[in-house]
Amino acid sequence: MLEKIHNMTALRDNRKKLRNSLTPAEAKLWTLLKNSRLENRKFRRQHSVGPYVLDFYCPAEKLCIELDGEGHYNEAGFEYDSARTEYLDSLN
Repeated sequence: MLEKIHNMTALRDNRKKLRNSLTPAEAKLWTLLKNSRLENRKFRRQHSVGPYVLDFYCPAEKLCIELDGEGHYNEAGFEYDSARTEYLDSLN
């Protein structure tokens, strides 16, 4: 049996909090992605894969979109982003 890695219950509150506090850039992109306006692909916002909450995720394409704000431009942010990318790459 495959381990559940998408939208795990433990991250539900964090996903909800993030959905309710989108950055201006995330809100603008969401208006373009919602309602299947991009090549008829469905996107989800604040979707978790493993221990990471992704800004946007398209299940059909296994595509994630991350919009990095100020919190990503320091050593801790770089390390977090690198670990996330390594984890997501390992799933393919």
